[in-house]
Amino acid sequence: MPAYQPQDPDFADRVRESFARQRIMDLLGARMTRVEPGEVEIELPFRPDLCQQHGFFHAGVTSTIADSAGGYAGFSLFPADASVLTVEFKVNLLAPADGDLLRAVGRVIKTGRTLTVTEAEVTVVKNGSACACAHMIQTLMCLQGRPDMPAAG
Repeated sequence: MPAYQPQDPDFADRVRESFARQRIMDLLGARMTRVEPGEVEIELPFRPDLCQQHGFFHAGVTSTIADSAGGYAGFSLFPADASVLTVEFKVNLLAPADGDLLRAVGRVIKTGRTLTVTEAEVTVVKNGSACACAHMIQTLMCLQGRPDMPAAG
């Protein structure tokens, strides 16, 4: 991964504050475990209510944390007065998400003035062993001059 320089020296605080306002992450029980320039990690412990009919993490839940991990990886490189919106993403489900923990690591592939491309690798951890279960590619839009809202709603 290239070494990215964030435009905002307080990028990590800005990313974490924005993540804390994402009520869906709170609802799911997801937590941001790492923030670096161009890379973010989100973890989600297993709960039965996050599963599909076979007892695996639901694809929608897997996609949701992948979207946030990739989105915040890109957001970490945006200027302080900008916000982020996902323009599109595609998720390939590689294996059943059967485990105790989902971990999504989002990374910037290419950053631009308006559009940024990221990817996220999602692994599922079971009995201490990790298995890749999903891969996402994503395009983000940098909304320059439109800072993140201080409170959602």
